[in-house]
Amino acid sequence: MALKPTIYKFKIALTDLNRNYYDTLSLTVAQHPSETLERMMARMLAFCINAQESLLFTKGLSTVEEPDLWAHTADGRIDVWIDVGEPDPDRVKKATRIAQTVKVYSFNSKSNVWWIQEQAKFAPLTAAVFRFEWPHIQTLATLSQRTMDISVTITGESAFVAAEAGECEVCWVTLKA
Repeated sequence: MALKPTIYKFKIALTDLNRNYYDTLSLTVAQHPSETLERMMARMLAFCINAQESLLFTKGLSTVEEPDLWAHTADGRIDVWIDVGEPDPDRVKKATRIAQTVKVYSFNSKSNVWWIQEQAKFAPLTAAVFRFEWPHIQTLATLSQRTMDISVTITGESAFVAAEAGECEVCWVTLKA
């Protein structure tokens, strides 16, 4: 019998000072049985950083042909493709052929090693790559609850997250713009 995903519901008061974007988001996020809380929270944060009307979560880990997040144009083409983790450069290369904008958000303790090994392969690609600071993502994961009202304020390369269980700042580094 297959394990079912765990469902999380977020009500997010989003303030993105970088883009002058302000919104209240109601997100339902399915945590795949093999997915860590850290990865799920990194996906939620990547959503906030890139929030727009057409941005959606995909089926995620259960559908390898899709990114974690994407947005489509009115005519059905892929506008934005966002992977969370450390994808293979060939996957990202393929994404750059079918999407207008491609972004990668790495987040875990092995991100530095992954980037050192793959940096040269990403150099010719038209994809932006970012690395969330792993200790910050770990702290963010400790705030998670199945139903959450949170506020996320984005400025520069950091997001301040306030939740009922506490608050934290998650910083990231631009590895490739």
